[in-house]
Amino acid sequence: MSDIPGLLPGLEVVRQDFPILERRLAGDVPLVYLDSANTSQKPQVVIDAMVDHLERHNANVARAMHQLGAESSEAFEAARDTVAAFLNAPSRDEVIFTRNASEALNLVANTIAWAPTGDGELGIGPADNVVITEMEHHSNIVPWQLATERKGADLRWFGLTDDGHLDLSRVDDLIDEHTKVVSLTWVSNMLGTVNPVAEIARKAHAVGAVVVVDASQAAPQMPVDVQAVDADFVAFTGHKTVGPTGIGVLWGRAELLDRLPVFLGGGEMIETVTMERSTYAKAPHKFEAGTPPIVEAVGLGAALRYLGDLGMEAVHTHEKAVTGYLLDGLASVGGVRVLGPTDPAERGGAVSFELEGVHPHDVAQLLDSRGVAVRAGHHCAKPAHKRYGVQSSTRASSYLYTSPEEIDALVDALGYTKSYFKV
Repeated sequence: MSDIPGLLPGLEVVRQDFPILERRLAGDVPLVYLDSANTSQKPQVVIDAMVDHLERHNANVARAMHQLGAESSEAFEAARDTVAAFLNAPSRDEVIFTRNASEALNLVANTIAWAPTGDGELGIGPADNVVITEMEHHSNIVPWQLATERKGADLRWFGLTDDGHLDLSRVDDLIDEHTKVVSLTWVSNMLGTVNPVAEIARKAHAVGAVVVVDASQAAPQMPVDVQAVDADFVAFTGHKTVGPTGIGVLWGRAELLDRLPVFLGGGEMIETVTMERSTYAKAPHKFEAGTPPIVEAVGLGAALRYLGDLGMEAVHTHEKAVTGYLLDGLASVGGVRVLGPTDPAERGGAVSFELEGVHPHDVAQLLDSRGVAVRAGHHCAKPAHKRYGVQSSTRASSYLYTSPEEIDALVDALGYTKSYFKV
């Protein structure tokens, strides 16, 4: 491995934890996986934990009064404890399992829309506004569009500066006494920008607004302390944190979860049911109707323990080192325009770029022919792309298992792409 300060100690050994990285693709080229902002690869310990649960402990949770049911319930709830510790949550009961971050954000938007309105209430009404940002993933735009349209409230957003940061020049105009919710991403999945979440949370709380943070790109690559950031709700997804697909997390302050109405009705979220009316369980079960993603929770627990063993500070330092090396590599390729900050201290590991004269889909296909996996498209961030005058982009995203040699392979493949298209 190249001698770059900040790389994860024992990177060669860490890479051996991920069996897919040993793959060779069509043409007998080695896999260079640079699409981790899309989904991360899984270490063997996660795969083993899920297989073991299915082979030896599979049963429904909180229902079956037999040994397998007890074992499954214990494993499921142990995963909740692991998530709470990973987030430094004050209580395990503040951790809600969802299908993904999109469902977590929809849960918050819908229940706030259904909540009672008025002074001191959580619900939004015609006189209120919700503030988001222009760099959000669609999962943190569309739910708030639907909620404000339904309630007749105003939807506002922070614009973006030319260098890819939030434009905070109008913060006091955007966040005012009528603001009920401020919802923003911690780390942009398209620009890579790390946002000043704690600073914006202070502004929002000063006017009594609730703060919702999409940590889908933050949780995989940096320490996430929900108490330190002072948010009210934090969402992330398991499959970007070396865990499985099909599971996400919503953390919320206990006092706010207690005040929100239910999201989905069904089994296990009830206290009692009669034909006339129902009463509901306390959080987190209040928001976990039906059979939950059990084996996925087990896998997520194993994934977060794996990250904890590596140390999130070490993962964060590695991410910055590799991202800096990636930015330098892209700068050496003529005709490349990076979208977003070019200082690795100001950004995460997702780097979107344009290659002059070549469509992003063509770039991705040529890179794939060389074994380099990247993403091409609008990355579920169409407003941000529109802001910078592009329809789509190519995105290379590193992670804790990314080596400098893989960045070299990307840069070499981009040179090949330029020569192929004669640009």
